[in-house]
Amino acid sequence: MAGTQLHQLPTISALHQLRDLPSPEHPLISVINFEDMKRGDAGEPKKLVQAFYAIALKQNFAGKVKYGQQQYDFDEGTLFFMAPNQVFSIETDEEYRHTGWLLLFHPDFLWNTPLAKKIRQYEYFSYAVNEALHLSEKEEAIISAIMQNIAQEYHGNMDQFSHDVMIAQLELLLTYAERYYHRQFLTRKITNHQVLDRMEDLLADYCNSGELLHKGLPTVQYIADQLNMSPNYLSGLLKVQTGKSTQQHIHDKLMEKAKEKLSTTRLSVSEIAYELGFEHPQSFSKLFKTKTNLSPQAFRQSFFKTTCKHQQ
Repeated sequence: MAGTQLHQLPTISALHQLRDLPSPEHPLISVINFEDMKRGDAGEPKKLVQAFYAIALKQNFAGKVKYGQQQYDFDEGTLFFMAPNQVFSIETDEEYRHTGWLLLFHPDFLWNTPLAKKIRQYEYFSYAVNEALHLSEKEEAIISAIMQNIAQEYHGNMDQFSHDVMIAQLELLLTYAERYYHRQFLTRKITNHQVLDRMEDLLADYCNSGELLHKGLPTVQYIADQLNMSPNYLSGLLKVQTGKSTQQHIHDKLMEKAKEKLSTTRLSVSEIAYELGFEHPQSFSKLFKTKTNLSPQAFRQSFFKTTCKHQQ
């Protein structure tokens, strides 16, 4: 995006200043009503990098947000998450409007709490914007209430319990988000099965076209890119649908090809490993035994023994 002004936001106070908001009452956490934010200039794209977490509940947004390589049009209530030091941009053809809430919290706010480590388990912080969470009116009300509870806590008279109360509310919000994402995976069954079919076709084409020999094993990132999804979102979707991660699906497809070559050719195990994109035959043999409980050579021998018995 040529000519885009890049805004580095090292603190929550810096974002408040950028949007002409009063200084935050707490330096490490803030809840902002989008209606109070400065409107962007017409046609002026803004590219930002912020050093803190952001959770946005957006409604009625006349504009587009680009996060990574994906673009999303906020035409309904959605919730999305950004981890620190992610780059995103806002583009509008008119003064953009906001309703909803924005929760900001610095990693230091989580210091010395279990959430400091646990937050890394929430994969949705690395989802792209087009994988944002769509909420029902009831769900919007729940998330909105939690954000306002946090705001009320730091707007009030802070005491020795205030930090614990806000951490508890934040954990509650993240738990609801986990529930809603799981529900979203389940309610989009038709779309998700289409993704699964496309991935199976993609893996089959990759394995049958000689790409394994020339480019090596397909990575999770490669598969996700081809499906226009972030790796974590794809793996999350697949785990709900099939119980397996993207990496496990890749390995399963490779084992199918391995069994085919072991049972229909006289290629050595090393030659098969090479054709399947493995740099070292030992890595291939180890994966094959993990998946089948047999070494490649033992599988070949057992296959030919079975075939001979059927021919007798």
